[in-house]
Amino acid sequence: MRHGTDSTTVVVPISMGDVAKRLLAEALDLPEAERAELTAELLASFDGPADPDAEATWASEIERRAAKVLSGESLGVPWEEARERIANELQRK
Repeated sequence: MRHGTDSTTVVVPISMGDVAKRLLAEALDLPEAERAELTAELLASFDGPADPDAEATWASEIERRAAKVLSGESLGVPWEEARERIANELQRK
């Protein structure tokens, strides 16, 4: 099954059921922002249940890091240096 959007043609796997094919066709007709939101929700559904403590844990970590920067204890790293470190780490894997 092929479904055309404004600028692309999507080839739907034959093994996809009729309901899934219909949902995909309808989803592809949504505005881009809604397709993006739908995609994010579908991908998140593979992660399993949300960790109830994750948001509080991240908020605490952000506060801790912000306090270090505001106190002058941490000066941070320029983006160019951080990007280079990340690229080097990824190349080692």
